[in-house]
Amino acid sequence: METKKWEALLAAVELGSFTRAAARLGATQSGLTHMMNGLEREVGFPLLLRDRYGVRLTAAGERLLPAIRELVEANRRLEGQIAAQGSLKRESVRVAAYSSICMHWLPTIVQQFRWEFPDVSVDIRMGSVDEMYRWIREDKVDLSFASRQDRGRYDWVPLWDDPLLAILPPDDPAGEGASFPVEAFGGREFLMPSLGFDLDILGVFEAQLVRPDIRSNTAVEDAAILSMVEHGLGVSILSQLVLQGRRDNVRALPLDPPASRHIGIAVPSLAEATPVVGQFIEYSKRIVDGMHR
Repeated sequence: METKKWEALLAAVELGSFTRAAARLGATQSGLTHMMNGLEREVGFPLLLRDRYGVRLTAAGERLLPAIRELVEANRRLEGQIAAQGSLKRESVRVAAYSSICMHWLPTIVQQFRWEFPDVSVDIRMGSVDEMYRWIREDKVDLSFASRQDRGRYDWVPLWDDPLLAILPPDDPAGEGASFPVEAFGGREFLMPSLGFDLDILGVFEAQLVRPDIRSNTAVEDAAILSMVEHGLGVSILSQLVLQGRRDNVRALPLDPPASRHIGIAVPSLAEATPVVGQFIEYSKRIVDGMHR
């Protein structure tokens, strides 16, 4: 049965008159009367009482009323979602992320997102933590995958706590245990990764009051850090996500006490995000959760 017939019935009952209901619906009284007669034939019993006092439900109609309202409301929600899906066409999502996230998360997220929304363009740019938040402020991206920082006003969607690991040369005597004490970095030559990783690492040192000998003239990419540590030029800290899939000849040990960088999505405002951005965030949450469950 057409949902419009049930909507017309609700209008007639609410207004108590076919005339007033027809005026609201943009129909004629005779057309509405014909529609209600047809609806009663379809269900097989009377739904409305018509008399000089107006229009009201029969006892059978009263019993059906809750279900009729649910049907009409469900149809309105469905139409709204169909309209929202249609509005996603020809839109885009502007995404910023660290290199490790671009490598390990975004390919799967974008692939699955495009299966459902093939007409949506996903534009990706890679950068440092400073750039993640600056691009948000300057409206150059719709969302940034980053570690959580105190960088002004934004909404935050948590995704995963990425464990931080001590990176040691393969023959380092301090790497024999199951974990590496943060205090053991004290006084050691430390190679600081680039792209803003220093903010997460310095937070670990500050919490434990540890002062390593940080090479102030060295801030290089993750692959270079690993090669330098492998050749005994210092020690470092990287995250589990950065190390995922690599086969470098270094030792990677959990920190003691454990520490993580809190990875999530920074977005200017979830309430004001477009439907397509909201869909992309939901896909990201579900896929990352499945990867690290």
